[in-house]
Amino acid sequence: MENDNIQEEKKVEEATENVENKEVEATEENEVQTSEPEKKEDAEQEHGKKKKSRFGFSDRKLKEELAESNRKLEELQDKYMRQVAEFSNFKKRTAKEKLELRESVKASMLHDFLPVIDDIDRAMEHLSSSDIEATKEGVKLIYQKFMDYLKSQDLTEIQALGEDFNTDFHEAVTQFPVEDEAKKGKVIDVIQKGYKINDKVVRYSKVVVGQ
Repeated sequence: MENDNIQEEKKVEEATENVENKEVEATEENEVQTSEPEKKEDAEQEHGKKKKSRFGFSDRKLKEELAESNRKLEELQDKYMRQVAEFSNFKKRTAKEKLELRESVKASMLHDFLPVIDDIDRAMEHLSSSDIEATKEGVKLIYQKFMDYLKSQDLTEIQALGEDFNTDFHEAVTQFPVEDEAKKGKVIDVIQKGYKINDKVVRYSKVVVGQ
């Protein structure tokens, strides 16, 4: 009888111990499940901190920098378009001024040339009634007056006849054999006179060169 009581008490103790063990295990399991999301969240926060520290600014800072960059880009584009428009207007204005200057120079030149035309008109009127000597003298005067006008415009004749052939001023139409060695390589005839303004050639002299 006593043995039966002892065995019964042992069974009760074992059952109680099993229940306590299960409660402990359940508690530990809950603690583990609860701690895992917390650890994950902590890890994400830590990663975020590392990410922020790695680039040196947050998403908000990045957006602000991007907005500022876009604003500066728009300012530069606006400035560029203004400069393009100003340059286009400058080109148009310069072209207009150049054309006006050209017309002004032309008008001034023709105005100075009018007295020569007047002399030619008078010569043509008296050509039939005048004697040959008077006509010659009139033509010579007109020619001299015209040449004086050209000189006043810095236009001078290019010296060619008897000069060494120079491609800077002369254009060889043909070459002609010569017996005199001194004439070889020199201009022996001028087909068309050349002219220059100061040192700039207006028209090359067309010449025949001795060979």
